[in-house]
Amino acid sequence: MEPGSSVGAVRSKRVLLGDQVRPAVIVIKDGTIHQILSDSDFPGGEVLDVGDSVVMPGIVDCHVHVNEPGRVSWEGFWTATRAAAAGGVTTIVDMPLNSIPPTTTVGNFHEKQLEATGKCFVDTAFWGGVIPGNQLELRPMIQAGVAGFKCFLIHSGVEEFPHVTEQDLHAAMAQLQGTGSVLLFHAEVDVQQTTQENGDPRQYSTFLQSRPDIMEMEAIRTITALCLQYQVRCHIVHLSSAKPLELIREARQAGAPLTVETTHHYLSLCAEDIPAGATQFKCCPPIRGSVNQEQLWSALKAGQIDMVVSDHSPCTPDLKKLDNGDFTEAWGGISSLQFGLPLFWSSASKRGFQLSDVARLLSQQTARLGSLDNRKGSLAPGYDADLVVWDPEKEFEIKEASIHHKNKLTPYLGLTLRGVVCATIVRGQLVYREGSFCPEPLGKHLLQNDTHTVTHL
Repeated sequence: MEPGSSVGAVRSKRVLLGDQVRPAVIVIKDGTIHQILSDSDFPGGEVLDVGDSVVMPGIVDCHVHVNEPGRVSWEGFWTATRAAAAGGVTTIVDMPLNSIPPTTTVGNFHEKQLEATGKCFVDTAFWGGVIPGNQLELRPMIQAGVAGFKCFLIHSGVEEFPHVTEQDLHAAMAQLQGTGSVLLFHAEVDVQQTTQENGDPRQYSTFLQSRPDIMEMEAIRTITALCLQYQVRCHIVHLSSAKPLELIREARQAGAPLTVETTHHYLSLCAEDIPAGATQFKCCPPIRGSVNQEQLWSALKAGQIDMVVSDHSPCTPDLKKLDNGDFTEAWGGISSLQFGLPLFWSSASKRGFQLSDVARLLSQQTARLGSLDNRKGSLAPGYDADLVVWDPEKEFEIKEASIHHKNKLTPYLGLTLRGVVCATIVRGQLVYREGSFCPEPLGKHLLQNDTHTVTHL
């Protein structure tokens, strides 16, 4: 069966259904899962038989910077969504920055959708943004279909997306009350005690000391108070430090509707291993030490961290300043959209995580964050037939030639990982198989005002 074909049924000896892995046939009708049958109950007909490859809900990556329009030399919908498909990701949610214009007004949102049309190989939803003074745009953006909103409590790295003050947040959260929408926070603030970057700029430790844990701690103190006050759903993106976990736990116990994610790089990489001048490892908040990393894994296992995402944030190679290896000047962001599933599984499988944990942390919870969980992130009748077919035992090496992101620079180059994606199915259509893509993009735009009849502009 060639990419681009419609799939009527998928058979495997290893289908993940709830917490169990068992033989089954998934019958697909009109792009949705019609029935899940045992082999003996399947009446026959054309079926994609994948042997003993694992069939799971497609990955939902709810933290992706696509950068189109405006910074297409960094990434774009065509390249980002092909990389997603190659990685078993069937839905992405695009961040409101680093595109120009950012998704901070209804007009800008329409411009973004126009740019994305006809370029998406997987389904795509969109976050809006909260910046100073745009609070009256928020409800109209909800009406227009954004999945929720993102804001920064510290400089975002780009001028078009200024960070908010506490005053701005009161204005925004008053608008979001009662809407059911969600506000995502880049949780770092400038603190007086911040160490100045006065060491050797080629040493990773110099950069790490300039973004201490207290920056996340103090930001999360502000967020939890606001979340409790307004009872608006709040979400902390890319938690890198384990120190604020206690604050988060206390706020949730007190009734804060608060969720938190971490990323593949905080779980896979640690500060001690970053060589001098290797600016492809720079991101904000920073990759911290190995003791902190194990605490993040423990929190994930204990359910204190709700989900794991890529925070795919690419740029052109020159912005990484590899020629001088200056961590203080380099753009902060890591490319990993294509490799989230094997990155996670390579580390998680060694720590006793099961396939059901992978589906929960990379598909189900991520879909729920953007209110997509009525169609995405689960294998059940009535859900979109979004499937990843993969081999959890097989190993592969990340080579530049196989990377589908626009810019190939990534800290994972040369790494050997467990878990090979064999095929990706989006709403019953085979979009990727064994290195080949469907001839044209078949992804749709997921608009929040009507996720049941998903519109494609």
